[in-house]
Amino acid sequence: MNKVSLLLGIHMHQPVDNFGESVDEAIDLCYGPFFETMAKYPDFKFAVHCSGWLLEQIKQKHPKIFSNMKKLTQKGAIEWVSAGYYEPVLSAIPSRDRQAQINKLNIFIEKNFREKPSGLWLTERVWESSLVPDLHASGIKYAVVDDYHFLSSGFDTKNMDGYYETEEGGYPLALFPISQSLRYALPFFSVDRAIDAILGCAQNENSAAIIFDDAEKFGLWPETHEWVYEKKWLEGFVEAVLKNERIETKHYKAYLQENRSKGIAYLNNTSYFEMGEWSLRSEQTLALEKLKEDVGDEYFDSMGVAFIKGGIWKNFFIKYHESNYLHKRMLSHSINQDKLTKNALESLYKLQTNDVFWHGVFGGLYLPNLRDNAYTYLLDIERSFAKKKIAFEVADIDRDGYDELKVLTRELSLVFSSKFGGQMVEFGSLESLFNWQNTLMRRKEAYHEKILHPKKVFHVSQENPADEIATIHGNDDVIDEDLKAQLIYDWHPKYSFIDHFSPNPFELERFKKASFHEVGDFANQAFVLDEKNHTFSRNGGIYLDKEYPTTLVKQYKFEDSSISLSLTCKSEYKEKLYYGAEFNLHFAHPHLCILNAKLMEDGLDFLDIDSLEIIDTFTQKKLTLTLSKKSNISAYTLKTVSQSESGFDTVSQQISLLFSSDFKENLELNIKLGVSNV
Repeated sequence: MNKVSLLLGIHMHQPVDNFGESVDEAIDLCYGPFFETMAKYPDFKFAVHCSGWLLEQIKQKHPKIFSNMKKLTQKGAIEWVSAGYYEPVLSAIPSRDRQAQINKLNIFIEKNFREKPSGLWLTERVWESSLVPDLHASGIKYAVVDDYHFLSSGFDTKNMDGYYETEEGGYPLALFPISQSLRYALPFFSVDRAIDAILGCAQNENSAAIIFDDAEKFGLWPETHEWVYEKKWLEGFVEAVLKNERIETKHYKAYLQENRSKGIAYLNNTSYFEMGEWSLRSEQTLALEKLKEDVGDEYFDSMGVAFIKGGIWKNFFIKYHESNYLHKRMLSHSINQDKLTKNALESLYKLQTNDVFWHGVFGGLYLPNLRDNAYTYLLDIERSFAKKKIAFEVADIDRDGYDELKVLTRELSLVFSSKFGGQMVEFGSLESLFNWQNTLMRRKEAYHEKILHPKKVFHVSQENPADEIATIHGNDDVIDEDLKAQLIYDWHPKYSFIDHFSPNPFELERFKKASFHEVGDFANQAFVLDEKNHTFSRNGGIYLDKEYPTTLVKQYKFEDSSISLSLTCKSEYKEKLYYGAEFNLHFAHPHLCILNAKLMEDGLDFLDIDSLEIIDTFTQKKLTLTLSKKSNISAYTLKTVSQSESGFDTVSQQISLLFSSDFKENLELNIKLGVSNV
């Protein structure tokens, strides 16, 4: 009977500057007990990848875990695998930064563990062949991807028991396909069934059972800590492997040296199947799910996987303009990084951390703290460029075909978009390193269908066998009917200095639900930017019984800590209209903000006032909005509904404000937004 080489690897990652309690929980439930257990078995060979920031945290705050890592490395148990230091998606950052990030982690590993990595963990398994020359230049001999990468490129599932070789421009790279069946088996199957799954990979005498997966499955996922450690699954598994004469634990680099490749491979630009689903627009995702269901599992698993695919990872920049904006702001500094200080360059690398740029079953872009962290790094870079004199720049920063006006004062980093109505899309404090314009549009997601149209599922009263636990891949979502009321979708981005026109007075509930009667075409249409005068203008219309030509001009002026807008509107419509100036401002704790001495909570109305003072208790800053004309102000906390590994989350992201007043024919209004210390 054939023997099999077990190539087992674990991947450890926490977002840079993640909440301390989240990191501590992972340490206590997963990382600590894992390495404490493995320290008992130095003959068990396995691979480890850990992102650089997390390695720093473990070294500084958890020396016992770090000591176990070093001991296991010295005894030949651990093979260290590299990646980008701050865990970027490598295909989403420039070549220069790919090499810098990989080399930074290589240096850390060599300095602390006396080992030079020859393998690479591919973040989120996002593969593009253009990576190969940079990996080669960084001393990388092999990378691990999913078997899905191969199967979706036309390979046979029976030939996933070894490695293949690819090349780009003549630079070689070995590719190991991670077994999906093993990822779903470990650690959820009983020890006996897990051993059988490994032995099932023994196609021939040189076969490898390849698994490289999240370490968090070993203690942090639901029910796994009790199963893996208290019930001693991990100890039982390791002992069973070491006793089995047909299984030999081996490092990837050793298998690579001892065995021939299975041939040449050229893979699609892809990640795992679910990532392809998540990157699509909601309608496309639902259509893909239906197509997969229609063809059936048997066809999809055998042949259809090569033809039925989702999108590519970079589709997230198309799906979420907020992600695209942040990514392109990062690229603008990356391209000009020769101008960066050493500290600013480090902030650039931290800004490239992948988690904030996408969204799937984990929070990602929908998590305000991840976006706050990203803007902290961006604003730290901007702060290094701030001078006494206010600086202006006009460029198509986000590559949407329209120019942005970028303004850098001694205290503020500001950006205004000509595509999005001359609106403010960045409002960052260079002192607090906080962006109050870090807002998110409410948009339809495919998983909202589970809330809007829940299917009745009848469960057979049957528990998992005593020697197995469930994986989250099969968990059912518990639907809260109250979530339906939160599913409100915006028809324009949620930035600031947005212009609305209505024949009726604006009301808080209609504003909140985006259901008021809009008759202008200024909130989601492009304006013309006059670079010299910092003016945005649009020849648009008011649409009632017919189109009434209307011109809106917005001229901005700037001081170190304030923005002033002079707005003029001339229309051929002669009857009374209502104008609304909408602001959407992000706060770390929006419910705790104080508006004109009143606690924000869920919503407020102010009548006939010309100024609004917002106390941000997190940054200890005061934002003051003043108008030249008395207005009614509606304020509410905007909530988004996102999916997470535990079900659905309702996140309060920001405060939405609408200053509204009536006018006839011509409107002239001055608005000033200032920032000061509390």
